[in-house]
Amino acid sequence: MSMHPSFGKGSSMTKHRNVLTRIEKIERLKADGKFEEGKVLGLPKVGNRKPKV
Repeated sequence: MSMHPSFGKGSSMTKHRNVLTRIEKIERLKADGKFEEGKVLGLPKVGNRKPKV
């Protein structure tokens, strides 16, 4: 049985992803100054938009 082409071609980190991991979300919130230390629940949504070329 053959494998679908979307599996295992190159690095998955080079593609655009719409969903951020929790760590990426916290880093982006810290950069924007919207992260409160000690707050573990109820993080605000963070958009990950791909800019049009």
